[in-house]
Amino acid sequence: MSASSLTLPRANNTELSRPTSLSTGVDVRSAPPPRSVALVGTYPPTACGLATFTSNLRAAIASCRPGWTAKVVRLVDRRTPERSPDVVAHWIAGDEPSLARSIDVLDSFDAVVLQHEYGIYPGVDGDGVLDLVEALEAPLVAVLHTALDSPGPHQREVLDRLLDTATAVTVQSEAARQRVLAVHEIDPAMVVTIPHGAAANFTGSVYPEIAHPSVLTWGLLGPGKGIEHGIAAVAALQSRSPAPTYIVAGQTHPKVRAVDGEQYRESLRAHARALGCADRVWFDDSYRNWESLRMLVRSVDAVLLPYESRDQVSSGVLVEAVASGKPVVATRFPHAVELLEGGAGLLVDHGDVDAMADAVDQVLYEPQAAEQMADAARTAARSLLWPAVGEAYRCLVEHVARGRVVA
Repeated sequence: MSASSLTLPRANNTELSRPTSLSTGVDVRSAPPPRSVALVGTYPPTACGLATFTSNLRAAIASCRPGWTAKVVRLVDRRTPERSPDVVAHWIAGDEPSLARSIDVLDSFDAVVLQHEYGIYPGVDGDGVLDLVEALEAPLVAVLHTALDSPGPHQREVLDRLLDTATAVTVQSEAARQRVLAVHEIDPAMVVTIPHGAAANFTGSVYPEIAHPSVLTWGLLGPGKGIEHGIAAVAALQSRSPAPTYIVAGQTHPKVRAVDGEQYRESLRAHARALGCADRVWFDDSYRNWESLRMLVRSVDAVLLPYESRDQVSSGVLVEAVASGKPVVATRFPHAVELLEGGAGLLVDHGDVDAMADAVDQVLYEPQAAEQMADAARTAARSLLWPAVGEAYRCLVEHVARGRVVA
């Protein structure tokens, strides 16, 4: 589909960094009509990063503008899902009646904002999402949380068909935008870069029991997160006084646990014991609510992202770390390269434990360096905060919804 142009303002009234976002120069903030928005995706109490994102984006879209409403069609995998006042329908994976009800509900809204990751929808490569989007009459904004550099043939077909149904597409980094344009045939004017979104987390209470200096990695645990490299890097600093504490927070990914149980976590514990740093590595496998997680991030001195992936073009953990004003040490995955270029952290090559140890050492034991990175993180966070992101989505929704009449 073609799309006309719209300048998407940030909360500070400056334009988004990409001039290629949809743009007509029309300032939709000059008395736009109230709009209704439906979001599709996982949603709390589902314990995953995308559910948290959907919740935060819903709140950001609904706030600030009088009369705007934002509700959720929640994707679930069981027939007795939890109820929520924000949820207007449940799409039960593989259940045709709930799919039909969800489509009917979505078409009553001015626009639909759908979260896309291959793994959350039913079918091969999540192709069940096509049963929903290809039946929709409401304008669709597709939010791409994954942009593969070399998708398989069926993955490419699924995303191509999704993009064909969309009025607009959002990605969360310039690296993601360039990848989508390189891999898929789509009008560049349709693809908008809007950051992931985060809440400012610079001040507040902390956990007094956490030893310092401390470094944190958090998120669902599984192979590919590079935690073994983080443990080895911290082990290399055990001669420092005081030696660093490494906190690995997060439950094992449900799909990993379903196949291998806690084998990966136990292998990491064994790795720490073998390196002689088990007493300085703390595994927190509890599910933390939002405020508890934010308090944990505030409590540490730095954040470590030792990811093995070289293709990650969006990282909510990275965004939250920057929005907390924390110095970051990260491998050179695309989103980290893009977001940390202003000095908010240090980049290291994938799997280079020595470089990772040197970077962590610099952050934890050179106060001036840490302070400079924290200042740069606070500056970088301004464009990432939810009020700015919510305003960008509201302007995009106004653009795609303009002219639609709901019967």
